Amino acid sequence: MKKKISNFIVLFLLAVFTCNAQVAKTPVDYVNPYMGNISHLLVPTYPTVHLPFSMLRVYPERADFTSDQVAGLPVIVTSHRGSSAFNISPINGGTKDIPAVKSYSYDNEKITPYRYSVYLDDEHVTADFAPSHQAAVYSIDFEKAGDNMLVVNTRNGKLDFDGSVLSGYQIINRNGTKVYLYLETQQKVDKAGSIANNTIDYKTKSVDGKNQAIALVFKDKQINVRYGISFISSEQAKKNLKREINTYSVDEVAQVARTKWNEVLGKIMVEGDDLDNKTIFYTSLYRTYERMINISEDGNYYSAFTNTVKSDEGTPFYTDDWIWDTYRATHPLRVLIEADAENDMVSSYIRMAQQTEEGWMPTFPEVTGDSHRMNGNHAVAVVWDAYCKGLRGYDLEAAYKACKGAMTEKSWLPWTRIPNTEWEAFYEKNGYFPALKVGEKEYIKGAHSWEKRQPVAVTLGACYDDWCLAQIAKQLGKTDDYKYFLNRSYNYRNLYNAQTAFFHPKDSDGNFIEPFDYRYSGGMGARDYYSENNAYVYRWDVPHNPADLISLMGSPKNFVDNLNQTFREPLGKSKFEFYAQLPDHTGNVGQFSMANEPSLHIPYLYNYAGQPWMTQKRIRTLLKEWFRNDLMGVPGDEDGGGTSAFVVFSAMGFYPVTPGSPTYNIGSPLFKNAKMTMSNGKVFEVEAVNCSDENKYIQSATLNGKTWDKPWFSHSDIANGGKLVLIMGNKANTKWGAAPENVPPSAEKL
Repeated sequence: MKKKISNFIVLFLLAVFTCNAQVAKTPVDYVNPYMGNISHLLVPTYPTVHLPFSMLRVYPERADFTSDQVAGLPVIVTSHRGSSAFNISPINGGTKDIPAVKSYSYDNEKITPYRYSVYLDDEHVTADFAPSHQAAVYSIDFEKAGDNMLVVNTRNGKLDFDGSVLSGYQIINRNGTKVYLYLETQQKVDKAGSIANNTIDYKTKSVDGKNQAIALVFKDKQINVRYGISFISSEQAKKNLKREINTYSVDEVAQVARTKWNEVLGKIMVEGDDLDNKTIFYTSLYRTYERMINISEDGNYYSAFTNTVKSDEGTPFYTDDWIWDTYRATHPLRVLIEADAENDMVSSYIRMAQQTEEGWMPTFPEVTGDSHRMNGNHAVAVVWDAYCKGLRGYDLEAAYKACKGAMTEKSWLPWTRIPNTEWEAFYEKNGYFPALKVGEKEYIKGAHSWEKRQPVAVTLGACYDDWCLAQIAKQLGKTDDYKYFLNRSYNYRNLYNAQTAFFHPKDSDGNFIEPFDYRYSGGMGARDYYSENNAYVYRWDVPHNPADLISLMGSPKNFVDNLNQTFREPLGKSKFEFYAQLPDHTGNVGQFSMANEPSLHIPYLYNYAGQPWMTQKRIRTLLKEWFRNDLMGVPGDEDGGGTSAFVVFSAMGFYPVTPGSPTYNIGSPLFKNAKMTMSNGKVFEVEAVNCSDENKYIQSATLNGKTWDKPWFSHSDIANGGKLVLIMGNKANTKWGAAPENVPPSAEKL
């Protein structure tokens, strides 16, 4: 009997311990950096190790997740999808057949946002890593004694070893942008030399050129390394290291990084029974912190726009942002929970513009400068969205000047940075960007041979950008500019085909391109007319004015019917053929593409047509179908927070359909409760009573204690904290939020 009681007590205590362990789980513990590491077609996510907005990021270097080899140990990734600058290859013994970068068979890899460890099994080496903001530490353990070495590589640059410290740089672009390294070890270097013909030349301790390396040889079995990086100089890299890390302990550095991650991820606390939902949520939130990166170093930063070092004048300088991807949801999320950083990011845009000869706002700013990818000038949306929601940490007049310059002086041709051409002159006169006629050869000098004109996508994007600029002009009292750009924001009407209810390309004579198939016409990526997605996606690319789109389609019923058709229209070809032409157009539900950013707002559009219950149904279905806690759990290019922010917002239960409008559409939350601590310290809470997989439909609601029948709310409703309570059920309440007077706002009428 005593034995049975004893066993019972053990089981009871074990249960209590297990329960407490689950309670003690912190936000960063839910993050799965491997989620999405195998892509459906294009670029996967990477298991990135870094601090939030950190200059130093790393991930294992391999061909893809399924590769059974890694190329050395990473030092710093200087762009969102780039390879590592520098590289460390641990090698056990011997002085022959030493490569500049060694490929290893590996095992027992463990990655969290704040730590990376791996066993390099063919060398019998265990590596352990933890990052700081501009510095990092490695602990490298060799199982075998002998001349254990670290081979440090620069792919294009210079390295020097002075007897105790390794320093140098790597050139990372054609314009000569450099990243610098300062590296020291806890154990004494026994001997060192350059790598020449796969052997060590102990007479030479300096290398210069492409794919050059220096070997540091030790008698010790454990080698502890710490290093700083910089975009300014090796001396600055040393300062960065000394400022941030005074230990060789990976445990100590990792604990600091872990605390920082819990601090930022803990700004949104969610409650629910589904552990996978929490993993998906916090992994998505972690992804939004990979970019932009703060590259200020002791009050200075390297500007690739001038190729000089500049003072940040007390405002941190941020870069590395693909605005086409991030303006829709990533920046609006930061407005809520990272206002100081968002202010600094907008200020950084302005400085980038002011550092160019033309003064144009950037489009895809990176460490190496503005790469001018995709289409549109969506920095204007980032600027106005922040301002209309209360951020004031930047010069709106200067931002307006830079945005207006980019939108009126720079060509709208995709993937270019040239002054206006005859294409823009045509747009000014006719109100749409013309497509080439069938068989017509390109005649505009500067048009991209691969990316083409994308005239429908560019026209629609220009209309939205013009609406944002009009709002800034109005705020600044520039009445004539306000009227001019507001009028241009309606130019999408000029491509609307009333017979088909699609935005249809026109040639320079004003004729719709015929014959035309809205699924396939446009060549590779539909770029002859659209951009990466087909006409079914761009049918809805008027985020500033859904009300006018409903009017064009004739009625809310027609609008909803067309929305439903988007989700129900078959591919019409084999998957092989469809994706061979439209590889970005993945994550399909009918012709809807969950994988590409222009689709993110589409499921919320039912709110504008009196059927918010359909938004609730679509959102829950899409989240469950396409975002999962597994290797293929992201449907397309994640793009450093672009798609992940959609998941964060939608899982909480609301979404910014129109950046630049201080409003949010209500969807269907995944969690019973979500508390978001905003930048001012106030808390906005979403409580979803009875929330479950089945109970996804809103039955009734209150906002800040008052009955709420609108499928949207204003930023002002939550700016100083608040609470949205949603009573959920398993069948749609088709009356809640459906009244015509309760639809979300659209652009002002002409």
